[in-house]
Amino acid sequence: MKARSDELQVFIAVIDCGSISAAAEQSGQTPSAISRTLSRLESKLDTTLINRTTRRMVLTEEGRYFYEHAKQILQQMETLEERLALRHQTPSGRLRVNAAAPFMWHAMVPYMAEFRARYPDIMLELNTNDLIIDLLEQSTDIAIRIGALADSTLHARSLGSSALSILASPQYLAEHGAPQRVEDLAGHSLLGFTQTETLNHWPLRHGGGDRWLIQPTLTASSGETLRQLAIAGHGITCLSHFMTHEDVSAGRLVEVLADATSGYRQPIHAVYYRNSQLALRIQCFLDFMQEKLERYTR
Repeated sequence: MKARSDELQVFIAVIDCGSISAAAEQSGQTPSAISRTLSRLESKLDTTLINRTTRRMVLTEEGRYFYEHAKQILQQMETLEERLALRHQTPSGRLRVNAAAPFMWHAMVPYMAEFRARYPDIMLELNTNDLIIDLLEQSTDIAIRIGALADSTLHARSLGSSALSILASPQYLAEHGAPQRVEDLAGHSLLGFTQTETLNHWPLRHGGGDRWLIQPTLTASSGETLRQLAIAGHGITCLSHFMTHEDVSAGRLVEVLADATSGYRQPIHAVYYRNSQLALRIQCFLDFMQEKLERYTR
């Protein structure tokens, strides 16, 4: 006989709650029923998952392994059930999405007409903020965050990643020449960020590593401002592919020091609170954005 999902749920509940009695109270079962389920599961697996005494429970090595994978299996089942529900239900209601302005303008707005046509009953509310916000305080369902995530109680889903490039306008390069080595940047006008210190570490290989800390001669708090400054010929900057790929294709910006670029890619995540009432709206939006972002986040 094979283990059933309800048996996995009981096993995980016992571990998460810390005792059989606490798991029984949480699930509305009796302690004896919980204990029988655990014994039946161990019998099916032909292994001991938990060493139990009257005072404590300790996971065996097999139990720890099974616990980690059982949680993943149940999460995958929950995701599958939600996606199947999308095939039979129409997502509706207000969906509040927050993102930094450059991502909103370049990677979201171009696709919102298609999203609204596909999900006409969802009322979108799109807000921009270049700083990390509190989702509850700002009444936000989904926030798009660029770069490494800090530890958080929020749920996060990867939407892909976007390459960083060192860029300048043809006008600037014609007037000042293109840097041939990373060290040549010291003689150029560099456009960097005002507040986020990590964004002024450019992904460039050199004798000391694969990140180069610049000393910007002109700073801005927004990537979009830096993009506009670079296009206007004010200097060299480092920006993500999602907001500059059209500029490069059109010749408004040119990549420099391509051979020295380390290949670092900025991760793109959607973060949100798990809420069954919002799950359908959140799920369809995340699926849609992941589909659209594949064109320049691979």
